Amino acid sequence: QVQLVESGGGSVQAGGSLKLSCAASGYTISTNCMGWFRQAPGKEREWVASLYNSGAGGIGTYHADSVKGRFTVFQVKNTLHLQMDNLKPEDTALYYCATGPLLRRTCREPTPTDFDSWGQGTQVTVSS
Repeated sequence: QVQLVESGGGSVQAGGSLKLSCAASGYTISTNCMGWFRQAPGKEREWVASLYNSGAGGIGTYHADSVKGRFTVFQVKNTLHLQMDNLKPEDTALYYCATGPLLRRTCREPTPTDFDSWGQGTQVTVSS
């Protein structure tokens, strides 16, 4: 059974940084797509970033335009991280990680319905 546990959320001022982590257990992420999504109150869940690991040394990372240049997704062993720099108030949301057996082309810009395993979320609040 796959388990994903997020951590690292918190409250920061605009311009600050946070690093989110998503620890995966119950399987390895060597041949899967893992993604970060966020959901603000009253809004739909939106894709933030994703990482595709083919298990043969090939890793692809992808970021939404709204966070490109500020957020970086990376993997260390079985933990997915999201380094968030230059945070803005509009980044305030509940952040979730997810995983699923996606094709690389789908992992480049996935939707929530592409994933079958989710963490419980970690809150990020950015004040102006």
